[in-house]
Amino acid sequence: MNTLDRHIRSTVMWSMLVVMAIIVSLDLIFSLLDQFADTDADYTALDALSFVLMTTPTSLYELLPYVALGGAMIGLGMLASQNEVVVMQAAGVRVSRIVLAVLKPVLMLMLFGLMLGEYVSPPLQQLAQSNKAIQQSGSASVAAEQGNWQRIGNEFIHINAIAPGGTQLFGLTRYRIDQQRRLLSTSFAESARYVAQGESGFWRLRSVRESVFDEDRVRSRDYLEQDWQVELSPQLLSVLLVDPDEQSVTGLYRFASFFAAEGLDSGRYYLAFWKKLLQPLSTIALVILAISFVFGPLREATMGARVFIAIAIGLAFTILQRLMEPASLLWGFNPLLAVLTPIFLCALIGLLLIRRVR
Repeated sequence: MNTLDRHIRSTVMWSMLVVMAIIVSLDLIFSLLDQFADTDADYTALDALSFVLMTTPTSLYELLPYVALGGAMIGLGMLASQNEVVVMQAAGVRVSRIVLAVLKPVLMLMLFGLMLGEYVSPPLQQLAQSNKAIQQSGSASVAAEQGNWQRIGNEFIHINAIAPGGTQLFGLTRYRIDQQRRLLSTSFAESARYVAQGESGFWRLRSVRESVFDEDRVRSRDYLEQDWQVELSPQLLSVLLVDPDEQSVTGLYRFASFFAAEGLDSGRYYLAFWKKLLQPLSTIALVILAISFVFGPLREATMGARVFIAIAIGLAFTILQRLMEPASLLWGFNPLLAVLTPIFLCALIGLLLIRRVR
């Protein structure tokens, strides 16, 4: 029985590796074409290539559930096409035993994805985004198409670019308002550096231009340096330029908690947190559905048909996810429910189909 498990495991694993190579290659090509469209005098083709290579681990992590789906369907399908699955069942091997043998390489893939998504891809993604923002800024102090807008306390801020590590900012614009949401002042700093003081610290702004709005006049002042006391640590800023789906689980939770403490909408970050935390369940649900199709309607299907069905299942799952996620933000229901619904439906359909196998 151990020999049989190894045979199933190796077949599925090699299929996953082939699917991974194909998917990553296609993603790399399309990502390069997309980045080459953004090149200019400041952001060169070499910079674009570097950006794509550093963001490839993030793309791979996001594609791992579909790698498991395609690998399980193709690998087990190959065994079914050669009648090996029929021979196994005729020899008394239960379907549940075959399913467990298929899930073993999936668990290995999930462990790889956990390490990749938590420790490898987020810092590389942050470095790539920071470098690109700085390079595309060129000689301009601030560019509206770059960076992020955030609200912190009674200030709305725009940061054009954040250096890797989050300790240095470029192009910092601040709008300060009062309780009646009246504009009190605006300021622009060409750069800022974090100054640590024990467990806390502050930001030292350089080349600051400030305009203060009084009731009857506007006062403008210039500062060579100015200290900015705000509860915004480099750890939080280091993930500010990165989309929630591309951050680590711990980073997402920390940022969501910060947003909630500031009285801001943290639903987007909690949604991404649950999505990443439950990605292993998504992978298992997709693999179970793939197995059910191989045992059922795709037992005698061609390889092309299995690939087509795998793509269709992946698209259907993705579409359902994309519908549930904004719906939870729009209607305000629990983000956990939005993430669990596609997983539950996928797993339920797969288990029901497997139970029908005799």
